[in-house]
Amino acid sequence: MNDQQLLRYSRHILLDQIGIEGQQKLLAARALVIGAGGLGSPAAMYLASAGVGQITLVDNDTVDLTNLQRQIAHTTERVGQPKAESARQTLGQINPEISVIALNERADEARLHALVAEADVVLDCTDNFATRHAVNRACVALGKPLVSGAVIRFDGQISVFDPRSGTQPCYSCLFPQDQKFEDVACSTMGVFAPLVGVVGAMQAAEALKLLMDVGTSLAGRLLMLDGLYMEWTSIGVARNGDCPVCGGCAA
Repeated sequence: MNDQQLLRYSRHILLDQIGIEGQQKLLAARALVIGAGGLGSPAAMYLASAGVGQITLVDNDTVDLTNLQRQIAHTTERVGQPKAESARQTLGQINPEISVIALNERADEARLHALVAEADVVLDCTDNFATRHAVNRACVALGKPLVSGAVIRFDGQISVFDPRSGTQPCYSCLFPQDQKFEDVACSTMGVFAPLVGVVGAMQAAEALKLLMDVGTSLAGRLLMLDGLYMEWTSIGVARNGDCPVCGGCAA
């Protein structure tokens, strides 16, 4: 690291668990953020400020006025612009030293597989089960850790699905892909703006921990937040040996 980097990341370097070695891991890391909306905005912004060397943003939507209540990577002036590009501009303003790749597309199964293959950690910041399951399948197949978050109304949840050990559950163990779950949209149900910031920031925190191999991740646990009463609940998530996605992995 040069002098400017040592200064920029000095508050990380001061932490015994991170230090120069941990910060260098971040600078060399590649993160894939799928979704540049309510969760993806704070998640990507914290990854950028922390110095993750390459951040790839994937989103096929454009900035709408209704997004600005919670999607903090976007501005009024960027209404109508692709969200991925708008977020790329914001991350560049936060940290011009990192590489940010903006993909204005809806990635299909094959494309997700290619993108996940290039990443060290994947953050699922989407809002529908079909995409979440597709991302999960790619992460399990390629052995990449997945940080998953969701928020609706006053409720939020976050977990980590890490297939590298061969013993942890995947997203499909928690929400079986052969079961029907109703997607609920912010446009019809509403969402309390700060909650996406809370969960998105926590997704970034879990991703950074995974990249630096510090602390204990949320793998095997689902953390749920009741925003009305500001109460956290943590429940264990067991691996399903019959899961069609990860059940065949070696334990």
